[in-house]
Amino acid sequence: MRHLPSRPTRASRHRIVGALTAGLLCTAGAVVPAAAHSPAPAATAGAQAGNGLALAPPMGFNNWNSTHCRAEFNESMVKAIADIFVEKGLKDAGYEYVNLDDCWAVPQRNADGKLEADPVRFPNGVKAVADYVHSKGLKLGIYTSAGTRTCDSVGLPGALGHEFSDARQFADWGVDYLKYDNCNNQGVDAKERYTTMRDALAATGRPIVYSICEWGENKPWEWAAGLGNLWRTTGDINDSWGSMLSIMKQNLPLAAAAGPGHWNDPDMLEVGNGGMTDTEYRTHFSMWSVMAAPLLIGSDLRTATRETFDILSNEEVIAVDQDPLGKQGEVLSSGGGRWVVAKEMRDGSRAVALFNETGGAQRISTTAAAVGLPKTSAYTVRDLWEHTTRNTAGSLSATVPAHGTVLLRVATDRRWAAHPPAVELALEGSPLVEAGRTATLTTEVTDLGRTPALMVSAALTGPSGWQVKAASSTGTAALPTGRALTTRWRVTAPAGTAPGGYDLTLAAQYRSPTGNRVRTAVPFQATVVVAPPAGSSYLSDLPRLSASNGYGPVEKDTSNGESAAGDGHPLTIGGEVFAKGLGVHAASSVEYYAGGACSTVTARVGVDDEKGTKGSVTFEIWADGTKAASTGVLTNAMPAQPLSADVSGARVVRLVVGDGGDGVDSDHADWADLRITC
Repeated sequence: MRHLPSRPTRASRHRIVGALTAGLLCTAGAVVPAAAHSPAPAATAGAQAGNGLALAPPMGFNNWNSTHCRAEFNESMVKAIADIFVEKGLKDAGYEYVNLDDCWAVPQRNADGKLEADPVRFPNGVKAVADYVHSKGLKLGIYTSAGTRTCDSVGLPGALGHEFSDARQFADWGVDYLKYDNCNNQGVDAKERYTTMRDALAATGRPIVYSICEWGENKPWEWAAGLGNLWRTTGDINDSWGSMLSIMKQNLPLAAAAGPGHWNDPDMLEVGNGGMTDTEYRTHFSMWSVMAAPLLIGSDLRTATRETFDILSNEEVIAVDQDPLGKQGEVLSSGGGRWVVAKEMRDGSRAVALFNETGGAQRISTTAAAVGLPKTSAYTVRDLWEHTTRNTAGSLSATVPAHGTVLLRVATDRRWAAHPPAVELALEGSPLVEAGRTATLTTEVTDLGRTPALMVSAALTGPSGWQVKAASSTGTAALPTGRALTTRWRVTAPAGTAPGGYDLTLAAQYRSPTGNRVRTAVPFQATVVVAPPAGSSYLSDLPRLSASNGYGPVEKDTSNGESAAGDGHPLTIGGEVFAKGLGVHAASSVEYYAGGACSTVTARVGVDDEKGTKGSVTFEIWADGTKAASTGVLTNAMPAQPLSADVSGARVVRLVVGDGGDGVDSDHADWADLRITC
């Protein structure tokens, strides 16, 4: 049995890149430097690609994120995905395209110059697969590159110079969607290459959605609306929080370019692939929907969990993505990692994402007026994950868990009084607890509604063995609009409790004026911390409060190897080797407990030598919510730079690495000789 070789690892692909004329990979998963994103020009009203397709962002499946070029990508898998679309209700939810990525073809064209499907993977050919997918009421997509070879390490036949022949062949097979990559492009102008394939697809007479995958290198949001139905705005995503966050931040400023028939594409979904938590996957799905992004499932649905299906099939969230007005959400605020993104909907309502970038729960607030709704006495607010409807006097606020998103749909509605008032639950301050010592936490239950909340009570619960006692009132007869029930709690973790995160739940019960009983709850994570020792200590030896990283885990005393823990090398900057420190990859954030007892943090910082001439990053040290020290952009050509910060009185020290403004390519950043003095 013959199998095409698997595509190389990301580390080896950086070596392969030098041999490619195009110099960069797309489908293979390499993250490429995004071009500096200038504000997108205002899209012409009603503008769309000339083929009249994709009037809503395409929804479907692509195998790459879950299989790459491994043997399980084959005819059997593709047919099984089509079956699952029907059986699990994904087709009814709007998913339509079942797309083949790279590695479907044999390495050489046949004697007639035609493409041929790999006979091991697709023994019956592409047309038979298309016929099967069509029999399910679905559509088939295919992949090739706007170069001489595709992005696979072997390099399968690309379409450069064969555009009209290949397009005709795709149409004859019954293909409905083309993903057109950018590898091995021989330096031919991007607009020219993508225009030629546009013309070739049009000449077939078959409606084929055209997906331009040129990684955002030539700012396609400025020129591709007349060519393709969607265009990639960034390098490739991977199944990590840092990658998803970086790509989201690059795509959000481009809202003006998107609209019916022409969409910004921040790459396929990673939901369900296992590299993020379910909370992070809900954020991923929420933000892609608010950005009116294509929703292409990237996980193997044959082994997907119930939670994965629940996320992917949330029809209220999908409706935000698929809204016929075709607006991409716009950022209203993002200070302190508290994001508010609002999307105008055709019915006049607004979808509002309250997104928490940080590693701890945060209260995020805005108003109906701020998101663009007209002034009125009250509004309805629908929580699209909790599937509840409340009334609000205009305030929109929630305590959002770390890396979480609360997605709301807010509208003017004369029937607002039929719904209970919206009530916000909040925990003031950071819930940091030293084992065996009592900490005081304060909670608030606030009525945001136009109507009062009646017979209000609050309860805080913790893990088994923890003591949680109220130190003030836990109830009130009524909360008018804007008023809060504030309760102090004494919380004690048993002596000997190991450092780490532990779940707390704040719950509230109340009645609406119409007699409806409501119970609502918000999870929090209390962190059991250990005070740092007196004197000077290496931070890498102390327990972390939280850590997020662009690729792979944050590494102790080695560089970042981008994949599994322990795959790094000695920390090396400018030829100087360091025994202690942290190895990270932008974008990264690591937090430590200082307990108000420390004075300084010092380090030698820079880009690790292992990336050759690549990489550019920035370093910051934060003391609680204040930036205490920072560098400019550092590159691989620079020796280790000293960095020192006064953190006197801070409870939490946060170490942040940014990408230097040019995307997250090879940004291996070292916090060498990293010390804290207490």
